Amino acid sequence: MSLPLRLDAVGIVGPGLPGWTESLPVLRGLRPHAFEPLPRPALDRLPARERRRVTPTIALALAAAGEVPPALLDPPPVAVFACSGGDTEVIDRICRALNLPDRPVSPANFHNSVHNAPAGYWSIALGAGVPMTSLSAYDASLAAGFLEAATGVLDDGGPRLLVAYDTPPPPPLWAHRPLVAPFAVALLLGPGTNEPGTLARLRLDLEEGPDETVMDDPSLERLRAGNPAARVLPLLALLARGGAGSVALPYLKGGSLRIGLEPSAGLEPSADLGA
Repeated sequence: MSLPLRLDAVGIVGPGLPGWTESLPVLRGLRPHAFEPLPRPALDRLPARERRRVTPTIALALAAAGEVPPALLDPPPVAVFACSGGDTEVIDRICRALNLPDRPVSPANFHNSVHNAPAGYWSIALGAGVPMTSLSAYDASLAAGFLEAATGVLDDGGPRLLVAYDTPPPPPLWAHRPLVAPFAVALLLGPGTNEPGTLARLRLDLEEGPDETVMDDPSLERLRAGNPAARVLPLLALLARGGAGSVALPYLKGGSLRIGLEPSAGLEPSADLGA
């Protein structure tokens, strides 16, 4: 069964990809990708106390979500946060503290250790108590997030903000989960009908058998293969280039999620950006 959606906004934060508009030349193949340092997230929507408490993983997720234009977040949409491994830096700090005398676990670390911490901070940033879902499906987390968001849109007709993010874990966890770099993406999804400013129409289909779309650029492919959230890069490249087509994301039990894309008039043309 196909699930129709529309895509209204994109946020992206990764090495050499400092935002959706800034990343368009790279995604269009007009400029080679390079693993440049991530920009410092502003997180202006958070109160000062919460800004002091956020971890790099939480800041990454909120930076991508914060790229969505404020007008599209009023009223705040239901959000789906997808991450393959959670905040492994916090997990590492807690595990180390538990091996010390008196087990001095920091209250802030304990507070940030739960899988839905980024969603909680996002609700604080919006000043809203709308429902939030946080999920994990290992390397299939992005596809699972798409399906969760799509079924929610079809259930009540309201928009969903999908935020997928992952950060490399610290040693010794990195030896078992060697993610190459931090990456986060935010996608504002709505019902399949076009609206003014809509970027594209999407169609989701579950398929049997493994399938995974790769990137032509070796540097972008390294990022895509090395971070579960970055599996979205082929879809973003297709969108950036203004072409119709489809991409495949890995899903559970050896299956895949096929996402068809039909561009709309809301994306500025390649010629406006140059190289």
